[in-house]
Amino acid sequence: MTQTTAFGLRTLIIGNSGSGKTTLARCLAGVFQVPAVDLDRVHWTGWDGGIGHKRDEGIARQMAGEEAAKPRWVIEGVYGWLAEAVMPRAVALIWLDVPWGECRDGLVARGPWAGVDAAGFAEFLTWAEAYATRQTSTSFDGHARIFAAFAGHKMRLGNRSAVNAFMNDLTANTP
Repeated sequence: MTQTTAFGLRTLIIGNSGSGKTTLARCLAGVFQVPAVDLDRVHWTGWDGGIGHKRDEGIARQMAGEEAAKPRWVIEGVYGWLAEAVMPRAVALIWLDVPWGECRDGLVARGPWAGVDAAGFAEFLTWAEAYATRQTSTSFDGHARIFAAFAGHKMRLGNRSAVNAFMNDLTANTP
């Protein structure tokens, strides 16, 4: 199986908030005609682009596992603990290891989601900025451990230009 073929089967995308995970997942899903799953919809109840409530972790892991049990998919998210629930079925892993400044620019350009006020958005930006220093599975160190442990096809993209070049190459060279 080639690396490009692997990305069309079951691909997990991890990275900080604002790194481009959703955009890349939509690109892969379109190229390979597979469903894209956003782990925000698994982690939060009532998530429809607005404010939700954190789902019970056991239920969220079960939901992620059910998505991963499907034959083909692209699953993306920042939540390392949910990525770990998906990893046993993943064939390919992409880590968007994008610098904070580029992530921040993407988040600011996207703006707050529905129902979030300026204070809530500022709190979210502070949380996302701490990606490099948090010590959880949802951090740089957590994602580095996931990436190191993954035995399948994997790719680490270090900035938005590399992500965009990968998407452009994929769309230009995949039948």
